[in-house]
Amino acid sequence: MEQMDEAFLTELDRLAGINNLRVLPEVRQNGKWIEKEGARMLNLSSNDYLGLASDVSLKQEFMSEIKEEDFLFSSSSSRLLTGNFPVYTELEQLLADTFGAESALVFGSGYHMNMGILPAVADGNTLILADKLVHASLIDGIRLSAARCIRYRHQDYTQVEQLLEKHHTEYSRIILVTESVFSMDGDVVPLARLVSLKKTYSNLMLYVDEAHGIGVRGQHGLGVAEEQGCLHDIDFLCGTFGKALASAGAYVVCRKVIRDYLVNKMRTLIFTTALPPLNMAWTRFIFSRLGEWTERRKHLDMISSRLREAVQSNGYECASGSYIVPLTVGSSERAVWYATELQRKGFYVLPVRPPTVPEGTSRLRFSLTAAMTEEDINLLVQNIIPRTV
Repeated sequence: MEQMDEAFLTELDRLAGINNLRVLPEVRQNGKWIEKEGARMLNLSSNDYLGLASDVSLKQEFMSEIKEEDFLFSSSSSRLLTGNFPVYTELEQLLADTFGAESALVFGSGYHMNMGILPAVADGNTLILADKLVHASLIDGIRLSAARCIRYRHQDYTQVEQLLEKHHTEYSRIILVTESVFSMDGDVVPLARLVSLKKTYSNLMLYVDEAHGIGVRGQHGLGVAEEQGCLHDIDFLCGTFGKALASAGAYVVCRKVIRDYLVNKMRTLIFTTALPPLNMAWTRFIFSRLGEWTERRKHLDMISSRLREAVQSNGYECASGSYIVPLTVGSSERAVWYATELQRKGFYVLPVRPPTVPEGTSRLRFSLTAAMTEEDINLLVQNIIPRTV
């Protein structure tokens, strides 16, 4: 046993030596603030984009109207056994109606969703075209599938067109996989361009993960697909409840035949305990109010624009078009140093290092929320260290 542990210790020492060792932080959260080791800092590492997770008035309203049948802390079963409570059906119907789709299906997490859908629908006669920078959960789902996969250069749609032209006759199904807002660079995908490709190739399906778009983008907060007018043109319109929607779980909006197929074939749905009814009731409560938070979305857009401009004016490249604003510094060592400096000044920002991002692109990842004020962002801007320093 000691000999096996020695190999683990050697790898941990190697990671520590290149500043890539991860540890679980001991922190306490209080609204937009976070406390760590006695220090109170502005939380710039949360995905609570609308600032709903700590909204006391929302919690009170929810608790005042929760039904006794939904006040359960465990489903105790898979949905295919005894865990398919009425609140699941109600939430899925709400999703389908709101998106104007035939159906929707809810999952335990975004990771379960992305690891489960692609292996279920992609066989040996399927080609998956996936952006180089899609999330680890999508990569793992692709690996578990029987499909051939080609990873195209990040947002290089000329290459996508070339790949489609070359391979479209070789496969019965091609699935193009992308995020709508990329989690590390914050850049936004031109979904309308992908929809035009779908209309050109009859065997092309679109899989779009709106994890960082749902709640924040679009007139009613339905994501980048709503913003770009293509809600009804995406075969697998996916998203999570655990970020802007301040809950847990994930969903896909799709045609009914796809939903029925996933219920029968998707292992991460079939063989897992369903989320507690209480979580589903909270998600239903939040989602039903999504259209009410237009002002929060406008404020978030304004402060995000301010920070992006400041990052660029300090000499850093910034492709972001969202509330995820990277500050790419290069080495892991410099990213750790920079994050430590900002934490010392009252800003909780974390270094993002390989393998999460490619070698040489270690960065700080500023993740903004609507709970932050202009004054918060102005103070952060004043503490950005120019690239030349």
